[in-house]
Amino acid sequence: MEVTPSILTADFCKLGETLDDAVAAGINWIHMDVMDGNWVVNKTITFGPALIKSVRERLGNDVFIDCHLMISNAEETWNQYVEAGVDMVIAHIEAVDDFPDLIRKIQSTGTQIGCVLNPDTPVSKVTPLLSELDLVLVMSVVPGKGGQSFMPQVEEKVRELRSAIDIQEESGGKTPILMIDGGIKHHNAAIVRDWGIDIAVVGSGLINETGSISQNLEEIQKALEGDQSTH
Repeated sequence: MEVTPSILTADFCKLGETLDDAVAAGINWIHMDVMDGNWVVNKTITFGPALIKSVRERLGNDVFIDCHLMISNAEETWNQYVEAGVDMVIAHIEAVDDFPDLIRKIQSTGTQIGCVLNPDTPVSKVTPLLSELDLVLVMSVVPGKGGQSFMPQVEEKVRELRSAIDIQEESGGKTPILMIDGGIKHHNAAIVRDWGIDIAVVGSGLINETGSISQNLEEIQKALEGDQSTH
C-alpha cells in the first residue's frame, strides 16, 4: 500500500519546504483537498487552482498530483484544475449530476479521473462506472467535518469495492486504484491495507509538529511491515 500526504495540515507559509521534505522522504504522490466553502458541511475554503499550479511548478513532473474536489460545481470548473497541472481530478459522486459525462470530458484531456464516495453513500452508486474510472476513493470521515476519528464501519464498503475491482481485473477490464481518506495513521494503516486499499491519504499522521515527514512515514511503513516497536 502506498501513502500520499494531504497538505491541509501543513503550514502554508512553509509549504514549499514541506513538499520538498515529502519528496526527499520518498513520497511520489501528493493529494490536494479543494473545498469551496459551500459543499462541505463546515463551509471551509481551502485553496484552488492557483496554489495547485504553484505546487506543480515547485515539484516538476516527477511527482503525481491529484485534486480532491469537495465543491459544488466540479462539472463547470474541472478544466481549471487540469490547466493547473494535476494528473488526476477526483470528484464526489454525490456532487455531480452526470458523472459519465464528466469522465469523458476529463479523460479527453489526457487527465485521469477518480470518483469519491462519502461514508454513507452505497457502493452501488459507483459500480456501474468502475470500467471507466482510474480511481475510487472511499471517505472514512465525513468531508469537511473537523475532529473526526477514522470510521471502521466503512470496511464492508471497501471490501465490496475490492472484490468488484478484482473481478473486473480477472475479466480483463480496467482496474481503478482503490484509495481511502480520513483518520489514517500508523495504528490503522495495516488494517486498511488488509481490506484491500492500494493507496491511503494521510494528513496529520504525516505532516505534524511532533515529527518530520520522513520519521512519520517510517513509522507507518514499520506498522505495515508488522513492526510493533513504534506503537
